[in-house]
Amino acid sequence: MTAMSQTPDRATVLAALDRIIDPRTGQGLAAAGRVQGLVVGPDRAGFMIEVAPADVATYAPVRDAAEAALRRLPGVVKAQVVLTADGRAEGQAGPEPAPAPGTVRVRRGTRLSPEAVAQTTPPAARPVADGSQNPAHVRKVIAVSSAKGGVGKSTVAVSLACAFAHLGYATGILDADIYGPSIPRMLGSDAEPQTNAARKLVPIEAHGLKAMSIGFIVDEGAPMIWRGPMASSAVNQLINDVAWGSADEPLDLLIIDMPPGTGDIQLTLAQRLALSGAVIVSTPQEIALIDVRRGAAMFEKTATPILGVIENMAYFPHPVTGEPIEIFGRGGARTTADAIGAPFLGEAPIDIALRQSCDDGAPLVAVAPEHPTSQRFIAMAAALAEALDGGDTRPAPRLVVE
Repeated sequence: MTAMSQTPDRATVLAALDRIIDPRTGQGLAAAGRVQGLVVGPDRAGFMIEVAPADVATYAPVRDAAEAALRRLPGVVKAQVVLTADGRAEGQAGPEPAPAPGTVRVRRGTRLSPEAVAQTTPPAARPVADGSQNPAHVRKVIAVSSAKGGVGKSTVAVSLACAFAHLGYATGILDADIYGPSIPRMLGSDAEPQTNAARKLVPIEAHGLKAMSIGFIVDEGAPMIWRGPMASSAVNQLINDVAWGSADEPLDLLIIDMPPGTGDIQLTLAQRLALSGAVIVSTPQEIALIDVRRGAAMFEKTATPILGVIENMAYFPHPVTGEPIEIFGRGGARTTADAIGAPFLGEAPIDIALRQSCDDGAPLVAVAPEHPTSQRFIAMAAALAEALDGGDTRPAPRLVVE
């Protein structure tokens, strides 16, 4: 952002978009309700158009026209219109399509019975539902998750990604936390992603990683006031409309920094991706471990292998003696890993250097791989790599919440 930056007028933006006709209703885009999640900030404006899958080709020129209209407005340097397809068209007639094999339909407000949960793991002979696949040219996908916020999950995700890169893997990281993206700050980049000839977003490269986050697209201080389905659509766009790799240079690993909790975005990822597995992050105290067990249950219900548990903030080394001071207790994550039958990958201490490096946008593992804490993450990444090499990716089931 420069001293000459200016914020476009929101009413002017909406008026310009209303001059573009929605092909389904004949109304302006804003009047037709097509302008979703409008973000207006210094030098930029953007929004999402969500349509039925069958209407994507119809709305592609509309998206292009909307981007062009935004760029012509005073104060708009960067315009981004995301066209996403999810669900059935508004008012679409006709019978509900039959569920694909391996699909479990879940009514909102109901609970899955144990029998229904068992159906979410498709047998090898049953075809996997459409959509359970990884992005193009990405070999394996690992979700780094914590059902509870504030346990340092993003720090662990960035550290593991840098550790994989250090070990020689072509690695990417996706910030799936739409409401609180932190990867841009941790990687020290505020670059704006460009699009290639195929209209795919080109990931930002920093510290040997390919990275994508909603934080690269919207202003850091802009709140994402989006309902769950819109956030899920945005995550789907960040997964599938990004040029993570190519046929000549595929990405070995994509690390997904999951948002906390077990909600819409987590369900979207379990539904759309053939996750190679999940890493669960926790602090030692029981209040965090309760949520670890919830998170583990979610992954079990979506047939996602749990690759391991990491205990973050396990202790604070005494400044003089180096003796561990167990501020939050210690060992709870190891015990929980044993209880849920998952590998315990290791501990990460409360380390001032680790915290400072993330605040400074220079991940400790990338800039000081010889540091003792960096070595811990490199060892964890090596253990994960060995586990991944020893097993095949299991496709996730398709869960449809109605």
